[in-house]
Amino acid sequence: VEDVGSLHRCHLSPRLEASIGRRKRVVEVVLRGVRESSELLFSRRIQDGQVVSSLAPISIDIEMQVWIGAHETDYKYISTMATKYSKHDAKDYARENMRGIWAAALNPFNDDLSLDEAGLRANIRHWIDDLDIQGLFIAGKQGEFFSMSLDERKRNFELAVEECNGKAGVIVSVSDQNLDTVKELAHYAQDCGADYIVVHAPVLSFVHDRGEVLYQYYKALCDELDIGIAMWSHPDSGYLMQPEECARIAELPNIVAIKYSVPREMYVELTHRVGDMIQVSTSLEEDWLDNIEELGWQLYLCSSPPYHLQTKNDKRMDEYTRLAFAGDFEAARRVRDSLDPVRRAMARARPVDKPQAFGKYWQELLG
Repeated sequence: VEDVGSLHRCHLSPRLEASIGRRKRVVEVVLRGVRESSELLFSRRIQDGQVVSSLAPISIDIEMQVWIGAHETDYKYISTMATKYSKHDAKDYARENMRGIWAAALNPFNDDLSLDEAGLRANIRHWIDDLDIQGLFIAGKQGEFFSMSLDERKRNFELAVEECNGKAGVIVSVSDQNLDTVKELAHYAQDCGADYIVVHAPVLSFVHDRGEVLYQYYKALCDELDIGIAMWSHPDSGYLMQPEECARIAELPNIVAIKYSVPREMYVELTHRVGDMIQVSTSLEEDWLDNIEELGWQLYLCSSPPYHLQTKNDKRMDEYTRLAFAGDFEAARRVRDSLDPVRRAMARARPVDKPQAFGKYWQELLG
């Protein structure tokens, strides 16, 4: 691009696309080159090939997309994430913005098992507008990503980014056993405007030096991506990432958090090791208040309690969290403990092996 004041189609030629070798990122790469001379371009909209005053998300007209050989939906967003932070600023950005209650989104499906897009949009509006949830974990286990095609998972990302629209944070799971699939989804998440991605620890068979393999696994992603990455360790992998393994990975520049579904002594140890570097969290709502008070946690990442324990007119999880953040732990405990009858009712009612179905039905009972 020769003229910082404009972007002409002739500068986005197929030759450039071929030389970069990653079609869906060609426009972002061009803009990043310009960014060195003008940060302004990353917060301006491109319209008919011209930079005009507006804010991200950035749109590209159909003619430009055809010129560079893209499908008309491929460049709906040009990495709005990149307007927020760089790879080496990811940790600081997450410490400042990845806070409060984040919920793991359930996905509604139609009778033909297709994604119920209207239903998902309505649920997101409820979670954000009515329940004041600060962020959503998209396409995770609660969202049944394991039963969705790649196109469905990508559409799930898009819908969340569009509907949250800056009013709540978006972290999307790009987890998969195939690393190429993880990378494809990660690039898509980065390009469509997600704030962060989360990557589940892979199943590892016949591995002796697991710590080194895990480090190289996450390093490969960090080397290729700019978006902030959260680790995710859960017994489903067949093992638990040890605190010392996580601490080494946490030093990578764009590792910003971990969802650590492990015994408390393990996440306490990890918090002491790297709590000043990344956000450490776990999904147990019952421990959330204690972890704020004893460990200084700022992030609940995350599960279904934020929308199972709350309604538009009764937001006690939000209330006790705000009290705790303000240092009034005595009042926070009173509010938290008042929810015990609800927790007991949920524990009695939940059928074995059907957490998603139960969660959807419980939400429907709450309106």
